[in-house]
Amino acid sequence: MAFHEVRLPARLAFGSTGGVERRTEVVTLGSGFERRSSPWAMGRRRYLIGANLRSLADMAELTAFFEARRGRLYGFRFRDFADYASCAPGATPGAGDQVIGEGDGTRTVFALTKRYGDPGSGPEQGVERPITKPVEGSVRVAVNGVELGSGAFAVDATTGTVTLDAAPAVGAEVSAGFLFDTPVRFDADRLEVTLESFDAGRMAAVPLIEVRV
Repeated sequence: MAFHEVRLPARLAFGSTGGVERRTEVVTLGSGFERRSSPWAMGRRRYLIGANLRSLADMAELTAFFEARRGRLYGFRFRDFADYASCAPGATPGAGDQVIGEGDGTRTVFALTKRYGDPGSGPEQGVERPITKPVEGSVRVAVNGVELGSGAFAVDATTGTVTLDAAPAVGAEVSAGFLFDTPVRFDADRLEVTLESFDAGRMAAVPLIEVRV
């Protein structure tokens, strides 16, 4: 997967719109009942950015970023300000936010995930989203509720894997807290800019779509 480990500057995304989408196939039977299924295990995020840009300097910066990604060719990091942390919006990530695995006495590598679901519900009513682009330096880890020092684990910020120096004991709960970016790409190979004055303009909304990495 062609991907650049660079984040879209936050100010270029102010005023963006977007959210998660699902793909559900619905078949209505002759009896009126429905059969519903989904080929997607995970939702996919889509965004529209750039529509609120008026400064020619900002539009030029977005154009340069678009050119550097070769349009739709290369993916990049995007800060979704509605969902970018392991904790509730406005809170500070803590080492116990998300359970990412259980010790077996030998395993040392765990993948960061974020769970979405109803409080207290079982796994059939929740979804675990792989977090593959954590923000470097933001990850905190705990084993059985005891936070580890930063020197006791390593994080691959390009894949979201956490490697502990020592394997947790059998049955020990491994948890983590973190900030993260969403991997996306442009979903168009064209930008449209309208010049409204010598120092101001208007840009058509630019679509982004989440990519699997």
